[in-house]
Amino acid sequence: MLKKQTVWLLTMLSLMIVLSVYYMNSNADGDFAFINEEITNEETTTGNVDEGAVENESEGNVDIVNQNTDGSDELFTMIRMDLAETRSNRMEQLREIIASSSTSTEEKNEAYDEMEEIDHISSKELIIEETLKSENNYSDVLVRTKDNSVIVTVNAQELSDVEANNIMQMVYDEFGRVNVEVKFKPED
Repeated sequence: MLKKQTVWLLTMLSLMIVLSVYYMNSNADGDFAFINEEITNEETTTGNVDEGAVENESEGNVDIVNQNTDGSDELFTMIRMDLAETRSNRMEQLREIIASSSTSTEEKNEAYDEMEEIDHISSKELIIEETLKSENNYSDVLVRTKDNSVIVTVNAQELSDVEANNIMQMVYDEFGRVNVEVKFKPED
């Protein structure tokens, strides 16, 4: 039971931190634009991966994307909030399944396993974000997991192929062999 309480506490603390950063960086006017996860004005170039840096380049793609959007702090915060809300809603659904007397033991076990997986993925994303920010002095990094892919967006003026390879290797170390998409967004 302590583990569930700890997970819940960490989830709430991380949500509180994201919300406080969001409100501290928000405009005084209150003018916000809806930012869709799919950014339409992208300039995409696929970089070739150094053969020495990544063992099997066919399993991962390096897409270095220059996204010309103002307010990257707001963009990253909005995406984080949306992701946290989606995961929180799913966790609540899973808690209801576990608490229900009408669900079978197998369904409860599956719900519990999914809750553990969501927590595990969130922890890995946070580890990669914090490690990249501290080791490379990026102002912000956003890591999202979608299906069997990991999308890493770095707030930096430019991103070299070597930096992208290092990011991919870090993702591989945490998640195993998954498709990795590395993007950068120029700092404001």
